Amino acid sequence: MNSDKQSGFLDTLKMERVRNILTHTYPYPHEHSRHAVIAVVVGCLFFISSDNIHTLVEKLDNNIKWWSMYACLFGFFYFFSSPFIGKTIKPSYSNFSRWYIAWILLAAVYHLPSFLSMGVDLKMNLSLFLTLYVSSIVFLLAFHIIFYGLWYIGLVSRVAGKRPQILKILQNCTVLSVACCVFYSHCGNHAMLRGRPLDRRNLNWFSAWKKEERSPWLAKFLRMNELKDQVCSSWFAPVGSASDYPLLSKWVIYGEIACNGSCHGSSDEISPIYSLWATFIGLYIANYVVERSTGWALTHPLSVKEYEKLKKQMKPDFLDMVPWYSGTSADLFKTVFDLLVSVTVFVGRFDMRTMQAAMSTDHDGNQQGDLLYDHFSEKGDFWFDFMADTGDGGNSSYAVARLLAQPSLHTLKGDSVHTLPRGDLLLIGGDLAYPNPSAFTYERRLFVPFEYALQPPPWYKAEQIAVNKPEVPFGAQLKQYNGPQCFIIPGNHDWFDGLQTFMRYICHRSWLGGWFMPQKKSYFALQLPKRWWIFGLDLALHGDIDVYQFKFFSELVKEKVQEDDCVIILTHEPTWLTDWYWNDVTAKNVTHLISDYLKGRCKLRMAGDLHHYMRHSHVKSDGPVHVHHLLVNGCGGAFLHPTHVFSKFKKHNGVSYECKAAYPSFEDSSRIALGNILKFRKKNWQFDFIGGIIYFVLVFSMFPHCQLNHILQHDSFSGHLRSFFGTVWNGFIYILEQSYVSLAGSILLLITAYSFVPSKVSRKKRAIIGVLHVSAHLCAALILMLLLELGIEICVRHKLLATSGYHTLYQWYRSVESEHFPDPTGLRARIEEWTFGLYPACIKYLMSAFDVPEVMAVSRNNICKNGLQSLSRGGAMIYYASVFLYFWVFSTPVVSLIFGSYLYICINWLHLHFDEAFSSLRIANYKAFTRFHVKSDGDLEVFTLAVDKVPKDWKLDPDWDGEMKHPQQLSHLRRFPSKWSATTPHQDPLQTVKIVDHFVIERTDKNLSGNADKNLSGNANKNLSGNAEKNHSGDADKESVQ
Repeated sequence: MNSDKQSGFLDTLKMERVRNILTHTYPYPHEHSRHAVIAVVVGCLFFISSDNIHTLVEKLDNNIKWWSMYACLFGFFYFFSSPFIGKTIKPSYSNFSRWYIAWILLAAVYHLPSFLSMGVDLKMNLSLFLTLYVSSIVFLLAFHIIFYGLWYIGLVSRVAGKRPQILKILQNCTVLSVACCVFYSHCGNHAMLRGRPLDRRNLNWFSAWKKEERSPWLAKFLRMNELKDQVCSSWFAPVGSASDYPLLSKWVIYGEIACNGSCHGSSDEISPIYSLWATFIGLYIANYVVERSTGWALTHPLSVKEYEKLKKQMKPDFLDMVPWYSGTSADLFKTVFDLLVSVTVFVGRFDMRTMQAAMSTDHDGNQQGDLLYDHFSEKGDFWFDFMADTGDGGNSSYAVARLLAQPSLHTLKGDSVHTLPRGDLLLIGGDLAYPNPSAFTYERRLFVPFEYALQPPPWYKAEQIAVNKPEVPFGAQLKQYNGPQCFIIPGNHDWFDGLQTFMRYICHRSWLGGWFMPQKKSYFALQLPKRWWIFGLDLALHGDIDVYQFKFFSELVKEKVQEDDCVIILTHEPTWLTDWYWNDVTAKNVTHLISDYLKGRCKLRMAGDLHHYMRHSHVKSDGPVHVHHLLVNGCGGAFLHPTHVFSKFKKHNGVSYECKAAYPSFEDSSRIALGNILKFRKKNWQFDFIGGIIYFVLVFSMFPHCQLNHILQHDSFSGHLRSFFGTVWNGFIYILEQSYVSLAGSILLLITAYSFVPSKVSRKKRAIIGVLHVSAHLCAALILMLLLELGIEICVRHKLLATSGYHTLYQWYRSVESEHFPDPTGLRARIEEWTFGLYPACIKYLMSAFDVPEVMAVSRNNICKNGLQSLSRGGAMIYYASVFLYFWVFSTPVVSLIFGSYLYICINWLHLHFDEAFSSLRIANYKAFTRFHVKSDGDLEVFTLAVDKVPKDWKLDPDWDGEMKHPQQLSHLRRFPSKWSATTPHQDPLQTVKIVDHFVIERTDKNLSGNADKNLSGNANKNLSGNAEKNHSGDADKESVQ
C-alpha cells in the first residue's frame, strides 16, 4: 500500500514536471554565443600570430608619429571603456559602449598605416564584414519571423514561446561575420594569391636566430604555421564549381577566382566564404530549433532535486546604489521635480503634519491617542535599536537588516564576548528610500531587504490597507505582543512628495518585514521602562517642528514627564552639526522644547541624515546642560558621508562638546575621498552623457580648425609644444571674441559652477573656485579638440583620408568584389532587381555610416576650402555628428577626471561638498546601527555595531532553508530568520560585525550633577578610529570607545 502511494506521488511529480516544461518558458542558457565570441577572438590571434610574427620581429615601423597616434588612440579608447571591462554583457549602456567602441575604433585604425605590413588587410576585412553582417541580419530576422509565425498558429511547440533579444541576434550576426572574415582573410583566395607568409629566406633567418638565441619556444611557435595550413585545408577547402551543384549554385552570391591574373573572366567556382557563412547560419538555426523542441525538453528533464532547486530563488534581486551623477536616470529627474514642487509650491501653503493633527483629535479634544504609546513602559529588561538612512543599495540595506533581525549578536570587545539580544523596538530615523519616495523605491529599496531579513507573518497581505491600527496578530492586545516593533520618522527625502508615500506605506501598513508597525502618524512619543521616553519629531522640509507638534510634546512634558525622567529626542537632521557647518540657526522650536520644557532631562539627541557615525558628549562646565550626548548614525544603508569635515565641531547652544567616537575615523574618511580622482568615472559612468555634451558645446565653434601648419612645420618637440599651447590660447581668445555657441556654453557652465559651490563661503571665494573649475574644463576641451583636428589633418596630408569622397570604402569594395568574388550565376544582379536597388544601396550607406573618419575628413576639407555654407544643413549636421562620435570618447574620461579632482580638492582641502564628494563614490561599506539596553537599574547602555565591508554576493542560507518552519509561525521566533547569507562565510555581517562605540548613560535620579556617564574601559588614550577612550570631564563620567 505504501509503495503504491509512493509510486503515485512520483508519477504526480513527473507529470508536474512535464506540465511545467510544456506550459512555461524553459530557461535555456545561451552560452553558445559567449563561447562563439571567445572562439573567434582566439582564432584571430592564432591566424595573425602564426602568419605575421616574423614581420613584427623583423620589421618595425620607426615613424614615431604613427606610433604616437596609435598610443593616443588606444589610450583614449581604453580609458573610455575601462568602467565596462569585466562586466557581464547585457542590454545596457555598458553593452552599447562595447559595440560603440569597437565600431569607431576599427573605423579609425583601418585608415592608419602599418597594418598591411603585418599581413592584415583591414579594408578588405571590414568591407566583407559589413556585407556579411547585413546579410546575416536580414536572414536571421526573416527566420525568426517565420519561426514565431509557425509558433503562433500552433505548428511549433509551446516551449519555443520565448522570443530572442534583438541584441542577441545582432551579437550572433557579428560573430558569424567576423568568423567568416578571419577564415577567408587567412585561408581564402586573397591569402593564396599573396603567397605563403614564411618563405625560405625568412625560414633561414628564423632558423639562424633560433640557433643563436637557443629559444625552443620559438621553434614551437613556428610550427603553428603548419597547423594553420592544416586548418585552412580542412575547414576552408575548395567547395567546387556551380556545375557540381546545379540546385545550390542558383543561390550562390559569392564565386571564387580560379587563376592568378593569367586568365580573363570569372570562373564558376563557388567561394568558400559562401559555404562557410551558410554553414554557420545552418548551425545557428539547428541549435535554435533543437533547443526549443518538445522532444529535447522531454528527453532532457530535470531531476527531482534540480526541479525543486529551480522553484527556489537562489540569489536576491537587490538594486544597486543610486547613481547620483547619472545623466539618464528618470528617478533623479523626478526627484528634482518633486523637490522643486515641494519647496516652491507647498512649503508655507500645505503641511501634512497639520492635517495629521486635525485628524488625530478625538471627541474630547485629546490628541495623545494616536501619538503616545506606553505599552513598553511595564517591561523589565528592555532592548531597542536605532538606524537611519536606509533604502539605497540592496546589499548594504540587507546587511544592516540581517544584523537587526538576528535573535542575538555575539561580538568580541577586548577579552570579553558581548551577547546582545535583538531589540524589542526598532527606531528608524528617516530617509527610507532613495532618491525619491515612490511605490517602486519603497517596495524595492526598503521593504524587500527587510522582508528578506525577517519575513512578515504568513497571513499578512501587503496590498491591503491597515485601517484600524494597530492590527495586532491574532487579535491580541498591543501590550501582549512580544515580537519586535518598529517606529519611524520621515526624513527630507520622504517629504519630497508631500509625505504621501510615507503615509501609505508606513502609517497605513502594519508590517515592515517581521517588524510590527503600530504607529499612525509621522511623529510620536514612546514611554519606555524605567521612566525613559523617546520623542520622535518630524522636521519635514522646514527643518523644524510645526506648532501642533510643539503643542503636543510640550503638553506631554507638563502632564506625563516627571522631573527625574530621561528623554531621548529623535530627529532626522542633526542640526547641531549642520548648523555649525552652514553657520546657520535652525530648529528653533526644537531648541525651545528642549531648553525651556525638558530643562536638562534630554539625555540624548540622536539623528541620521549624515551617513556616518559620530558621538559628542558635553564637557563639564558651570552652565546648564540641555543635552548630554549628541549622536549621529546614518549608516543604515545609504552611501557614506565623510567624518573629517566635521572634526572641528565643539559647541552647540552655548554648551561645549567633545568628539568621543567617529566611524569611519577622520584619517580613513580623508583617505576615502581620494577615490574621486581614481574612481569617479567607474562609479558614475552615466555622467558621460552630461560631461561629453558639455565639452562638445564648449568647443563647438572651433570645429573645424583649419590652420594647423604652424604646429606641424616645427622640427623640435619643444617647438611643437609651444605652437600647440599657443593655439590653445588663441582658441580661448576666439571663443571670447567671435564664437556664439561656445561662449554661451562657457557662460552657462560658469554660472553653474558658481552656483555649485556651497553658499557657506563668501561670494568672492565662490567666484574664484568657479572660475578655476571652469578654466580647467575649458582648457582640457580645447586640448582635446586640437588633438582630434591634428589627427585628421595628418591623415589627410598622408592620403589616408579624404581621397575620393564619402563612399570611398564602398567604391573600393565594388572594385575588389568583381575581382575576388565573381557572381557565377548572376544572383547579385537578380537581388538588386528584386529589391529595387535596396541591396547595393543599403551596403553603400552602411559602409559610409561605418567609415566615420572619412565622412569627417571630407566634410572638413569642404568647409576649410569653401566655408560652412558649402554644406547643406543635413551635411553640416552629419559633420558635427561625426565629430561628436569621436570627441565624446576623448572627452568623457577627461571631464570625469577633472570633476573628480575638483571634488577631492574641495572635500579634503577646503572641507566643501561633503554630500556631493561622497555621493559620487557610492560606497556601500561602513554600515552601522546602535543598540540600546535599558538596564534593571535604569541606566541606558549604548552599543554601536558596525560592518566595515558589505558583501556583494549572497546565497540562500542553508540554515534558514533547512530549519523546520510551521505554517503560522512568526519569523522572529525562528533561530535563523534571514533568508540570505554571504557567499563567502567569513565576509558575512554576522562574522564581521564589531563594536565601534560603547558607553552608559545613567538615570537622572542617580546623579543630578549633570554628568551621568559611566566609564567602562579606563583607557586614557583617545583614538577616534575605534580604540578605547576615557572621559576626563568628571569623576562621575565614564565612557568607552572601541
